[in-house]
Amino acid sequence: MNYQHRKPLPGFNVDFFDTQEAVNAIKAGAYEQLPYSSKVFAENLVRRCDPKSLTASLSQLIERKRDLDFPWFPARVVCHDILGQTALVDLAGLRDAISKAGGDPAKVNPVVPTQLIVDHSLAVEHAGFEQGAFEKNRAIEDRRNEDRFHFINWTKKAFKNIDVIQPGNGIMHQINLEKMSPVVQVREGVAFPDTLVGTDSHTPHVDALGVIALGVGGLEAESVMLGRASYMRLPDIIGVELTGKRQEGITATDIVLALTEFLRNEKVVSAFLEFYGEGARALTLGDRATIANMTPEFGASAGMFYIDEKTIDYLTLTGRADNQVKLVEAYAKATGLWADSMIAAKYERVLRFDISAVGRNIAGPSNPHRRVATADLVLNGIAHTQDTAQASVESSLEKSAEYGAETMPDGACIIAAITSCTNTSNPRNVIAAALLARNANAKGLTRKPWVKTSLAPGSKAVQLYLEQANLLTELEQLGFGIVGFACTTCNGMSGALDPKIQQQVIDRDLYATAVLSGNRNFDGRIHPYAKQAFIASPPLVVAYAIAGTIRFDIEQDALGYDEQGTKICLKDIWPTDAEIDAVIEQSVKPEQFRQVYEPMFPLVTDANNALSSTTPPLYDWREKSTYIRRPPYWEGALAGERTMQGMRALAVLGDNITTDHLSPSNAILLDSAAGAYLAKMGLPEVDFNSYATHRGDHLTAQRATFANPKLFNEMVRVDNKADGDVIQGSLARVEPEGKVMRMWEAIETYMERKQPLIIIAGEDYGQGSSRDWAAKGVRLAGVEVIVAQGFERIHRTNLVGMGVLPVEFSIGDNRKTYSIDGTETFDIIGDIAPSSALTLVITRANGERVNVKVKCRLDTAEELSIYQAGGVLQRFAQDFLASQATH
Repeated sequence: MNYQHRKPLPGFNVDFFDTQEAVNAIKAGAYEQLPYSSKVFAENLVRRCDPKSLTASLSQLIERKRDLDFPWFPARVVCHDILGQTALVDLAGLRDAISKAGGDPAKVNPVVPTQLIVDHSLAVEHAGFEQGAFEKNRAIEDRRNEDRFHFINWTKKAFKNIDVIQPGNGIMHQINLEKMSPVVQVREGVAFPDTLVGTDSHTPHVDALGVIALGVGGLEAESVMLGRASYMRLPDIIGVELTGKRQEGITATDIVLALTEFLRNEKVVSAFLEFYGEGARALTLGDRATIANMTPEFGASAGMFYIDEKTIDYLTLTGRADNQVKLVEAYAKATGLWADSMIAAKYERVLRFDISAVGRNIAGPSNPHRRVATADLVLNGIAHTQDTAQASVESSLEKSAEYGAETMPDGACIIAAITSCTNTSNPRNVIAAALLARNANAKGLTRKPWVKTSLAPGSKAVQLYLEQANLLTELEQLGFGIVGFACTTCNGMSGALDPKIQQQVIDRDLYATAVLSGNRNFDGRIHPYAKQAFIASPPLVVAYAIAGTIRFDIEQDALGYDEQGTKICLKDIWPTDAEIDAVIEQSVKPEQFRQVYEPMFPLVTDANNALSSTTPPLYDWREKSTYIRRPPYWEGALAGERTMQGMRALAVLGDNITTDHLSPSNAILLDSAAGAYLAKMGLPEVDFNSYATHRGDHLTAQRATFANPKLFNEMVRVDNKADGDVIQGSLARVEPEGKVMRMWEAIETYMERKQPLIIIAGEDYGQGSSRDWAAKGVRLAGVEVIVAQGFERIHRTNLVGMGVLPVEFSIGDNRKTYSIDGTETFDIIGDIAPSSALTLVITRANGERVNVKVKCRLDTAEELSIYQAGGVLQRFAQDFLASQATH
């Protein structure tokens, strides 16, 4: 720790680092003009940076330069069980590799406090209309995941600095917001801003508290865990001035869906956004969290709000200790992080968004930024007029009488889920849904019988305040009983459909849909039989469960009729803002949060202090496990040289390829490559679980590579003709034979040939979840290079962390410019260095060679070091063994 600029914090028995003094010593008056994020980064530098490089690093922030990397040391790492588990599997494998090389494996530990929350593995096998759904789903989760949970519990005892929140307790981001983040940390007598990286794209949820929290891949998280600085260049920091106040009846979900569309159009990719203005000040902290949670859907890296009175009110509401709440306010005011101190902040770009102009919205299909006003559903072709919809229902009844009352119309909503921390961390949204349910029940409205309904809050506090308000029973009456405290449907863990419903979807080839209050609705993500999905606020999710179809004009059509035959519309059951606020005032209390979190987070724990003396430092790998397996990153082809010569294309892809395309997370079906493997291993189909849960076993997980049935690989066309339509599916074409086969079979073929591979792609390659297996899978397949028009930030760093070279076409160039069809071979020529110019040599089947100028997307010297070692784990192992040899 640097002791320059350290001072006592008035009124508290702690010190702080006077960053304002340090910055203004370089340039007078500069600190007051820094954006909020730059102030936090500057404090990190003043406290942690080598004094020799401090002035140069601070100057980058002051002058808004981007020509040097600066180190950032996050205070914490937060993991969900999928990427957290795979990160810890990697560390356990690293211990084995260190031990084999003669090092001490017990010395391989997270240096940075790491919190792992088991929240991604619960599937909604029992819906919200079933008695005891929560207990039944938890029992299935424990049974299916016994191998995983055994390993996770070993890590808690075997590694220092790891805390584990057991399954059934909530979602990582909501627990982070409501409890784990102190906003201001105190360690070794020094107060400083809480900062973190998390193994999930939506880690910026806690940015609502003024906490810099970045979503990273598991590989980057591992690097931070092990004490390596996260090197970065100053990001674009954009001010977003929010003006106006919301209209009556408009939820934070409506606002954030409109913001998502707006910010996507404004091209804020990888930027840090800072929301401020009268509109921001008027938002509750829960509303701010709904906005911050959707940061990756904006394309941004962070979505910050300043610390102000709303922050303090929220910390009090959620049961934080009085001294901690006072510390946050005093520290923010002393260091210029309080909202009133930000009025002189300068941004390179300022965007303005009027909240008062926002109406009711949904998003979809397929993309969170594809906003549609509910008033325009018919105009946009999503809903039909009621006459058309009724004719469709009557036609369905006539053609499908055997299904009786459960005959589904076109666009049937087979899933309606109140899910995700995006909305369930916001009491206004949850209470609005509960009040709408109460009003619907009073008018005799019911859910349609084919709709699988569920309520999965991200915190047990939600159950307590719903019970306090006597509203949980109202939700249960409509089928929205609590099915779990976990991510569930938002993470693709929707569970199985009623077999009769599923068979009807198959037999009639129905356009079946899902409506959820989550943050992602990519094709194939929510459920294999939901052809498309739509994001909506919690009260709208309830309304769609009653309507039963996305073809319904939710604003105008009748949800039902009263005893007099008068139609009941959405406006007749929508609660007023005054009703919502009154329930929150009366029913949401600090003691509820204390009741939930005090037992979950004991004041004294051995987890961060010492290893268990009885726990062996090396894990006893279970030979037949399909969940946990010793990783292969130090052996075989992965330990060899990457030649980047004579590469064949595994896939030629278009724009907006998501990590769901690259490595899906949803349920494993029997007819998939992974399903065939699990069946061969003796696992019953009912317990296949999801792709996500098997990521600790590379033999299962690598079979998920490009396993999304919605994939369009441009190498696979009708009749194998260059002008034929692209065929949808998990397919590849093996060259030079030109034979089309399932993607995994093609990968196996190339692996047997030891054939180096390349992927050619369009814009925004790798957008979506921070999924390290989207990089691990292609690396294990033999992919050495990916050439794209552009990369999503987290996925690019994951590729580097696996030793895959990301390369970018020059502006204006793309796969079509050079008529790339996959029959070619490819070489990369040039010096591999940060942002260096390289040449992609394309050799066509007729021998013609084309040289294409491309850019190396290793962006920092640290990334080059990781890439040269073969990946982040190899880099750490080499450095660790070198350091052991010198001691």
